[in-house]
Amino acid sequence: MNEFDLIRRYFAERGVRRDDVPLGIGDDAALLTPPPSQLLAVTVDTLHSGVHFDAGIPAADLGYKALAVNLSDLAAMGAEPAWATLALSLPQVDEAWLTAFAEGFFALAERHGVQLVGGDTTRGPLSVTVQVQGFVPQEKALTRRGARPGDHVFVTGSLGDAGAGLAIEQGRLEFTGPPADFLLARLHRPTPRVGAGLGLRGLATAAIDISDGLAQDLGHILTASGVGAVLDIDHLPLSNALLASGIDRAWRLAVSAGDDYELCFTVPADAGLSVSDGLGCPVTCIGRITAEPGQRWQDVAGVPCEPPPRGWDHFAQGEA
Repeated sequence: MNEFDLIRRYFAERGVRRDDVPLGIGDDAALLTPPPSQLLAVTVDTLHSGVHFDAGIPAADLGYKALAVNLSDLAAMGAEPAWATLALSLPQVDEAWLTAFAEGFFALAERHGVQLVGGDTTRGPLSVTVQVQGFVPQEKALTRRGARPGDHVFVTGSLGDAGAGLAIEQGRLEFTGPPADFLLARLHRPTPRVGAGLGLRGLATAAIDISDGLAQDLGHILTASGVGAVLDIDHLPLSNALLASGIDRAWRLAVSAGDDYELCFTVPADAGLSVSDGLGCPVTCIGRITAEPGQRWQDVAGVPCEPPPRGWDHFAQGEA
């Protein structure tokens, strides 16, 4: 099978067909029609074997996650997904692997109405790069810059599950049964909070997706907005599966592990219960924004807690 047969068989004729794609896969470039009066949101992520995933990961999970991490970025911007491109580096052509990879990718793409419009395939170490484009009305995009003193800090879903799943996969945590399966699924098939991102338009003052750990990603909001935050470790949303794993001080995993792909966002204090309306997922208030810079972590009684470990940094010595 040559490169063009591979593209045609596994990618060119798959997935949704959108009216705003006059020309997709099959030419030197795609031709696309952005809607009037909307901004184009663009994001790209690369996943490398041995860095972002183990070579033994099921191909369907890799196809799913490669798209999911990009959709999570669009969710954090309040953007509606539309198009994707895929660059795939493969050591060799493995038809069973490609079939499964495409199944995982297109299952999520079809769920969110995303059309694959182009990309590239090449021989080399296993690597996946996905770029996703979406739309957001002018003046409605969520950014990291708008948090203000007095705002409340919220997160969607539960935190720390993917970190525990990684510990199971790497043999650092001995844990089996349905709760362990749940944690592994949260690692390999995260849920991009696209609906929540759309629901936060006009409500959130700032937002980010949690990919590198809550403390580190929230820190980006605080730096961009020129503010600080007081956070309550007892209010961190921890799943029953994570609590059942027996991990000591699970809150530290929730704060630092990353790969959760939940949203962290800030809203004015007077937003009240309306925060959860129409988001389609659980949300939890974990703290408030302050004028004083920095992060201060405490328990429900207000007793200060040790600083959380640093999140993931590709160019540092792993996780602290």
